[in-house]
Amino acid sequence: MGTNNPPMQHKTGVWKTRLNAEMIARYTSSGEWSGITLAQAARQRLHDMPDRAAVIDGGETHTFKQIFDEATLLAATLRDLGMVRGDVISFQLPNWHETMVINLAASLTGLVVNPIVPIYRDTEVGFILKNSNTRVLFIPETFRGYDYVAMIERLRAELPDLQDVIIVRGKRHGYNSYSSCLAKQKERDASDANGASLSRDVSSGEALEADPNDVKLLLYTSGTTGNPKGVLHSHNTLRAEIEAVQKFWKLSSADVILMPSPVTHITGYLYAMEMAFAVGITVVFMDHWNAVTAIGLIAEHGVTLNVGATPFLVELVTELENQVIALPTLRLFACGGAPVSPEAVRRANNVLPNCLVFRLYGSSEAPSVTLGVASGDSPQLGATTDGCISNHEVRIVDAVSGKLLPHGEEGEIVTRGPEVMLGYSRWQDTLDAFDDDGFFRTGDLGFISHDHYITISGRKKDLIIRGGENIGAKEIEDVLAGHPAVAEVAVVAMPHVRMGETPAAFIVLRSGMELTFAEMVGFLEKARLAKQKFPERLFVVDQMPRTASGKVLKHVLRARCKEDGVHVHEKS
Repeated sequence: MGTNNPPMQHKTGVWKTRLNAEMIARYTSSGEWSGITLAQAARQRLHDMPDRAAVIDGGETHTFKQIFDEATLLAATLRDLGMVRGDVISFQLPNWHETMVINLAASLTGLVVNPIVPIYRDTEVGFILKNSNTRVLFIPETFRGYDYVAMIERLRAELPDLQDVIIVRGKRHGYNSYSSCLAKQKERDASDANGASLSRDVSSGEALEADPNDVKLLLYTSGTTGNPKGVLHSHNTLRAEIEAVQKFWKLSSADVILMPSPVTHITGYLYAMEMAFAVGITVVFMDHWNAVTAIGLIAEHGVTLNVGATPFLVELVTELENQVIALPTLRLFACGGAPVSPEAVRRANNVLPNCLVFRLYGSSEAPSVTLGVASGDSPQLGATTDGCISNHEVRIVDAVSGKLLPHGEEGEIVTRGPEVMLGYSRWQDTLDAFDDDGFFRTGDLGFISHDHYITISGRKKDLIIRGGENIGAKEIEDVLAGHPAVAEVAVVAMPHVRMGETPAAFIVLRSGMELTFAEMVGFLEKARLAKQKFPERLFVVDQMPRTASGKVLKHVLRARCKEDGVHVHEKS
């Protein structure tokens, strides 16, 4: 299937997509694209379980009916503001229940939703709002001491498409507030009790909703270099992901998920905003991470599932060890988004008696290429691999030539499937990201073992080419992560006069621990790692620089290799 110049089936807003008639026919006939939108799923929950808790937010419970009712009021408000199918609305909000309302309101009216990570500031937010042609933006007045309204006022002159800014959980003169928008719409409905009501039209499905193949989500990647890319997903690609997860993890409405990952990131967006309505599960929100608080929430609400980045897992397990307690209701902990050492997974499985802890692999573009350990397979595969391939066709190709490699060999991971994005907001980026057979070039290196399990060995850009030999950073990181003094490790390429490049290690130490360069070398010798893979410089740092999604900014670490004033142990 050639995709570099595919026939266009849809052009939503200002974007071209890869979508064409052949793709629609293939994934629809296979059942992988169900055609079910979020709005339709929400109506089903309204019918099946209106009084069940959809989300628990700061101690307050919001039922599926309450979320749906608020969403219809907000959807009517958006239509009153002139929003039409295909327009973009953005929100830069923490994990608050209002995000679920906004997302559902967008689906009820055929709008495209653009979540923006709350830690982004003027540079990132200005770029995203302008690039997306956002018409309505939802922000907090303030959150964690930051004034979001002041930021938007600084940016407003550069954003001609931005029509309205609505403040959530706050008020500011000259701005609409979320609460006042709902109140005004409710009053309007009451006064029109015997006549037409816009929110009742929305609620009943009479409003113009989206085609399931329309773009639904515009999510900007937290790139490690340059401006972020806008990832385009349809209702069908997102639903395909959710249905695959539900089947693989055997989820039901009896499950409760703790969500500390930002809903403005693909993990939080999918497994909170979409999963709640698709499966009928209850979501427990955290608007900032704290391991002690997380333990309390898991125990109080009988949480059965958690999906989060590596720091969540490591800090939760450390706190459980300190308190000498277990969390018996927790049955699944999926960990990804950043490298997860085998040792961290094994340690977690020892501390959580009824829980399967595993690594999984995906991205904003291809949300869940793997989903952990398949039923009947060894739980150890959750630690030693990055999970079982699910809902994807995966190939391993030569990172330079793109040539297909034999099973078991390391190369670049490319994938194709019903949940892979429709493309990027910039068409040239889309063309660059896919091969002629429609496989997405992930940029990740890895290999397939145990028939259908992927193990990630690094990034194409993370390859260390030492004297012409390729060295994967992750292999070194996994060994060093097993040292008792190491809390976190990242290995990067460092310029070398004779060899071109050589490894350098950045390490965050556990509290009260120390590690010298000589001790690191001794540990690697005992691990029988090849000498050429030994880092030739050790940086001990307080914390790693990260993207909003938790990925270590390795280009920042590479730049720091030459800086003075860093606590460094150099090889003699």
